Amino acid sequence: MDAKALLLNRHSQPRLTYPGPTAEQLDLMLAAGARAPDHAGLTPWEFVVAEGEGLERLGEIYFQAAKADGAEGEALARARLLPTRAPVVITVIAKVSEHPKVPAIEQHLSAGCAVMAMQMMAYSLGLGGIWRTGPYARHPLVREALGVQGDDEIVGFLYIGTPLKQTEARSAPALEGLVRHL
Repeated sequence: MDAKALLLNRHSQPRLTYPGPTAEQLDLMLAAGARAPDHAGLTPWEFVVAEGEGLERLGEIYFQAAKADGAEGEALARARLLPTRAPVVITVIAKVSEHPKVPAIEQHLSAGCAVMAMQMMAYSLGLGGIWRTGPYARHPLVREALGVQGDDEIVGFLYIGTPLKQTEARSAPALEGLVRHL
């Protein structure tokens, strides 16, 4: 797949199953993420990969966060199972450094670009992915468990696997109304 087709046809795959990426495919995705725009060479990101037992550990983190928020019964069980919706979940953390020319927002955006690059690589390899956030990305217990401190932020949980079914790419939004020229 050429770059133009990849960029114009990218879409999220919310239903993922096994097999997940091979070790080589995962390395390619992580390498693509590490090529995100990076003003001043700060590498303002960290990738936390959960697969196998790591998915269970991430589920336990979600479970504890849901429990702390007063969830019960099925909501607790669901929290524990959320990471198992895909064979691999990559948590992307924006790691912010103090820098006179690179504000925190730029470092967060750089980490977001890393998520996009990894998803695009997964798509190019015949895999599917979906970038999720939600309340767990901001929950204090999840942040603590994943070592997120200060201005650092979880910018996304990238779920990767084989699409359960091929979803049709939605048409691209019309540029009219989205673009202005000065």
